[in-house]
This record gives sequence, C-alpha cells and structure tokens, in this order.
Amino acid sequence: MIRFCLALAAALSLVASSGYAAGLKFIHIPGDAENPAIDAAMWSPCATPPTRITIGGRAMPATPDCPIVGEALPLIIISHGYGGWYLGHHDTAEALADAGFIVVAINHPHANHDDMSRANGLGVLIERPADIKRTVDFMLDASPDAARIDPQRVGFYGFSQGGYTGLVVAGANPDFTKLPPRCADPKAAGCPPTGQAQTPRREPPPQLLTHDPCIKAIVVADPLSIVFPTADSVKDVRVPLQLWGSELGGGGGASPENVATLARLLPEKPDFRVVPNAVHLSFLTPCPEIRPSSDACTDAPGFDRAAFHKQFNAAVVAFFRQHLTQQ
Repeated sequence: MIRFCLALAAALSLVASSGYAAGLKFIHIPGDAENPAIDAAMWSPCATPPTRITIGGRAMPATPDCPIVGEALPLIIISHGYGGWYLGHHDTAEALADAGFIVVAINHPHANHDDMSRANGLGVLIERPADIKRTVDFMLDASPDAARIDPQRVGFYGFSQGGYTGLVVAGANPDFTKLPPRCADPKAAGCPPTGQAQTPRREPPPQLLTHDPCIKAIVVADPLSIVFPTADSVKDVRVPLQLWGSELGGGGGASPENVATLARLLPEKPDFRVVPNAVHLSFLTPCPEIRPSSDACTDAPGFDRAAFHKQFNAAVVAFFRQHLTQQ
C-alpha cells in the first residue's frame, strides 16, 4: 500500500483529554537490502492509569502495550542527538501522548547509544533524514496502528543532530564543508572521546538528501546548525517551526551563535526561544538521582532541569496542538 500525503484527512478529529495516560510499546521497522532495520519506542493515548516501569535504568510512567484511545490522531516522530537513544526524551513523548498524540522515537541505526559504529562519518548525516521518512512511511502504511493516524497531521521533534535531521526533512540543504574538523574540541557533543581515532572530514557525498512533505510542523532544540550558513540553505523550510536554543551551549556545531544565525536565516519567522542558563544537554530528559555525575546529567549551577522540562513540554504540546490539531 502506498501512502498519499495529499489524501483527505479522516473525518474524525482528535479528542484530547487530560485523563489520558501514556501507553508504551516497542516496535521494529524492517530493513531491506539497502537499509538496516530501525528500532523504536511508541507512546500513545491510553485509558489505563500508568504504573512506574524501569527500562535501561530509567523509571518512567507508562502502561505497556495499552490499546490506543482515539481515532485520526496526529503523529510525532522524535530524533535523538549524537550518542542518544529512543528514551532520551521520554518525558516529552509522555506529555505528547497524554495530550492525545501518537509518538514514535527511533534509534538511528549504527549511530545510537548502543551502537556507534557509524556515528562519526558524514554518512550518518545523509541517512538520518531517510530514517525519518522510512519511519513515517511505516507508521502510515504497514504499522498495525496505521488506521489510528491522520496522515495530514504529522510532526517532528529533534535535538542536536536530531534537530539537524528535522530541518533537512523539512527542506533544508546543508553545506557539509562548514563542519568543523573532527574534532577541535574533544569535549564538544558529537565528537569522538579523547583517544579515539578521529574520522577525517571528507568532501560531501553526491547523494540527494531526503525531504518529506508529510511533515507539517517541527520543533528543534539546539540543532546542529553550522551547516546551514546561508538563507539559501534553508529557503525551502516553510513549515511552522519552534526553535529552542540553550544560552550556554556546548554542542559541536550548535553554539548559541549558530542557532541564533539559523533563526535569522529561516524564511518564515520561527517561534524562537533561548533558555537562560541552560547547556546543550539540558534538553535531555531529567536524570535519575543515581546518575547526577553523568555528563548528560550535568547542568549549570542553579539550573533546575525538571522544572524547565515541565515548561518545555507544555510549550511543545501547545505548539503541536496549534499546528497539527486545529481544523
């Protein structure tokens, strides 16, 4: 079955309820001769109260394998950053599912927390947008839950390299020659650990990047944006866009200056928000108390990540409600 993005929207509209709880299940998107399989987590509206479950050392509220509540629901795809995984933004996914969205967060193949075998080459920057399109195709066509989704209301959230991914999916065309050497600052996010062999930067491969007109609205947080240096590189990004930046930065190619430049270059004015005293990794889900010393859990003095995420998640939900659920 071939999906048609221009098909008529389903007649039934989203009925959101604060009583929803996030259902959670894990899905497998099959690969083929040219593309590896993609593992993903899916959150959805659920009528059953959640329990606390623990996955990969993270406790979260969820109802495993809960039947989906609702019809013609909007879909959000989540893309993690360098070295991330599909649970790295689970609190945002839960908030969206509680608000009536189906949410699918993927592990980018060979470039995630469990498998970094191809994470440091240019190839992953080519493949990431294609991973998103493959995920959207699967959810709208082959997924057992496809009939629950409104194909006219598909959105995207991405962080760091995931933010770059969303911009490309929405129409941006990066200039990879602007990437810094790998890596002038080995502590910057997206660079190999100190002592690990560094992949030299090569000329950009000739393949065309993947864009997907089915994505109707995007939210990006501290995106890898140094590769979008001109208005021409982002001239085709016309979907509603909420852009978040950290005041203190810390992400390679996603400095506060890079993100601010992107905001000025976009052809349509984004909903641009800079988070005071936040560092790059402050956009990751709040950490469990047993891991406060992890780099991914370290914020600037005085920054309350849990409090910020409550505000952040509410703003993301409101943005997608405005642009994906109004008739």
